[in-house]
Amino acid sequence: MFGFKRYVIGDGERGLLFRNRRFERMLAPGVHTLFDPLARCDVEISNLSLAEYSGKQMDVLIHSLGADLERYFLLADISTGSLGLVYKNGKLEDVLAPGARRLYWRGLVEVRVDTLMLQPGLAVEAAMAQRLKQLGVLDRLALSVTVPAESVGLKLVDGKLTEVLSAGAYAFWNLFKNVAVEVMELRVQSLEVSGQELLTRDKVTLRVNLAASVKVADPLKARTVVAKYNDYVYRELQFGLRKAVSSKTLDELLGDKARLDADIYAYVKAQAEAVGVELLGVGVKDVILPGEMREILNSVVSAEKQAQANVIRRREEANATRSLLNTAKLIEDSPTLLRLKELEALEKVTEKIDKLTVFGGLDGVLKQLVTLKG
Repeated sequence: MFGFKRYVIGDGERGLLFRNRRFERMLAPGVHTLFDPLARCDVEISNLSLAEYSGKQMDVLIHSLGADLERYFLLADISTGSLGLVYKNGKLEDVLAPGARRLYWRGLVEVRVDTLMLQPGLAVEAAMAQRLKQLGVLDRLALSVTVPAESVGLKLVDGKLTEVLSAGAYAFWNLFKNVAVEVMELRVQSLEVSGQELLTRDKVTLRVNLAASVKVADPLKARTVVAKYNDYVYRELQFGLRKAVSSKTLDELLGDKARLDADIYAYVKAQAEAVGVELLGVGVKDVILPGEMREILNSVVSAEKQAQANVIRRREEANATRSLLNTAKLIEDSPTLLRLKELEALEKVTEKIDKLTVFGGLDGVLKQLVTLKG
């Protein structure tokens, strides 16, 4: 029909009638015929199953409907210090940021908006954090962090340390304050101080490799007293090593490494405790000498061993001579013992002779082969 327009609104829809670009009224489900010969009318149709009004006329509707707004819409107007938790049919479906404003259709979907007042660094409940993570909005609204076992988390709000967190999963609203969590490991760590060129008390240059075991005993101290506690302890190990080596001669260093370890440990332990770190142990791994110094030491060691060998040799020779002297005295006093020694010598000689002819029997052997002189 000329000048008339027909609009069909479904059961799950609502129509917004605008005439001359001004909101006129709400169109309920059904068939609507409008006389509009000059094409001044426009109808915006919204799907109620989506719940949230997605058009561009939100502020116009709020102003134009006035007291009737509650009949058609739920208005969510979130203050700047709060979050809006949007529940659809009893399930959390969205989170509105501070200062957000939304309209939700009344009808097909039951919508409820709860307001959550925020405090700086406020923790997010585990169940809510899990739901926000499922919705994909957790990282936009909060800081989530997992502190592993044998570690602690240091929570900082606007750069200020406020809390020490034990192992576990955490989430904090991060909208008004800058919330950060630093994870600090409490397990034993190894520090290697390698290739330190040092000078002994007797002016010998050498290189030393050192190993130490440390662990964080006081996380607050380790975080606040120094910027990087590992670097600090590493430098103190260098200083302690230099101090211990410079107070000893080369012979003292090589002769008693345990004493060197103890001196380094005693110096560094107090320095580490001042920054919340416990020094568990220190050990010198290698003492590396220059090539010419190694040759000199090898010569010294060789000479010492040769001298020791000579002493042992002379001692054994003296013992052997003393034993011979005692034997000679016994033989001198006993002719029978002398005869036994002669027979032993004869036995050894006969072992090396292929054929031996004896005349006169045993008597000839005793009297002719070996002659005893009184």
